[in-house]
Amino acid sequence: MGAVSDIPRGPVARTAKLASLPLGFAGRAAWGIGKKMTGFAESVISEKVQQRTAEQLFSVLGQLKGGAMKLGQALSVFEAALPDHLASPYRAALTKLQDAAPPLPAASVHKVLAAELGDDWRDSFTEFDDSPAAAASIGQVHKAVWGDGREVAVKVQYPGAGDALVSDLKQLGRFASLFRILQPGLDIKPLIAELRERVVEELDYNLEAEAQRAFAKAYADDPEIFVPDVVAGARRVIITEWAEGTPLSQVIASGTQEERDLAGHRLSTLHFSGPERAGLLHADPHPGNFRMTDDGRLVVLDFGAVARLPQGLPAPIGPLVRLALAGEAEQVLEGLRAEGFIPEDADIDADAVLEYLLPMLDPIATDDFQFSRSWLRAEATRLANPKSEAYAMGKQLNLPPSYLLIHRVTLGSIGVLCQLRARASWRSILEQWLPGFAEPSKKPKSAK
Repeated sequence: MGAVSDIPRGPVARTAKLASLPLGFAGRAAWGIGKKMTGFAESVISEKVQQRTAEQLFSVLGQLKGGAMKLGQALSVFEAALPDHLASPYRAALTKLQDAAPPLPAASVHKVLAAELGDDWRDSFTEFDDSPAAAASIGQVHKAVWGDGREVAVKVQYPGAGDALVSDLKQLGRFASLFRILQPGLDIKPLIAELRERVVEELDYNLEAEAQRAFAKAYADDPEIFVPDVVAGARRVIITEWAEGTPLSQVIASGTQEERDLAGHRLSTLHFSGPERAGLLHADPHPGNFRMTDDGRLVVLDFGAVARLPQGLPAPIGPLVRLALAGEAEQVLEGLRAEGFIPEDADIDADAVLEYLLPMLDPIATDDFQFSRSWLRAEATRLANPKSEAYAMGKQLNLPPSYLLIHRVTLGSIGVLCQLRARASWRSILEQWLPGFAEPSKKPKSAK
């Protein structure tokens, strides 16, 4: 919540995050451990077919509500994996939806506020703007002034949002064949299944408020990350401090290299420090949830999706990454097997596993690395090409359920870093915040 005018408005416009639906090229690679993957058949699917399919798909999605945006948010972070000329037909089809529906009428907003905050809800505000500042997947945001003079963001859930979300996700599953036209081999069902599991949590703004309060406490007075305080809330309404800032999407589109580097550094710091400092992982890393303040802090806006990690990130991650970078193939194989990434009875060559993993670790193999679309496309191609050794290795590996959300969020964050084309010492961030990654004698002191 905050200065979010860059997000398209209106219920149908909540499909806006679907600008890059064919992004299963990288998204499929992200989900591909232990699953069959195929490369993007650019030579087979003509741009005219893509155009027609995009229009058909968006026609379907245009009839849906929040579920379409939920899916789009999960996929859109992989935009960097596709060449622009392939993504453009979908962006063009998307623009037709952005002004297709009006926002929730003021009377309906008032009804929700009265039901959640009481008939005297207006007494809590000195000002309330009936025109929404932004639309989200299951609610819209209004700017207001709280009784004590603070500017606040009031997120009001759409009536019937829960039933609509479940219905939308069921409908999306039925149109899997359309997605396969866009991306042969793309299976969206696991992603939709996970989204459905999280719908209940995201519909309860009390849970979101609890998570946001935990983050706000953990990052109070932090010089790098700003989390607006929760002012008040209920099951279908959440009120937080209003936060100004430059939308991350704008930084991606027109920011200087210095601005993009700083935004990337801050985003990575949030990703790796959250589990240790707040016991939570922010699990919705798409650009619409972030702003950059004039003094260089990352504003984090939406906490509807979080992973609860009271013990921090799984303890084996840091040591296994360090061992992989050190070339300790046998120890890496043993550790992956112990965590369930490799079946107990699987006869897998340790060196082959290391060769599979090391290219993914390029960003932290040195003290300076620049993420790019070309790097992500190369990695996605390596993992998704049925003729590659990496593809064969991926088919033999598992993704344990306890790592599923962490894995998806990490890949999502990498997608945003590639959109930013951010350069930084990513290794130093892990040395500070990923337990077990740095040698004990080299681990710097935490910021908190």
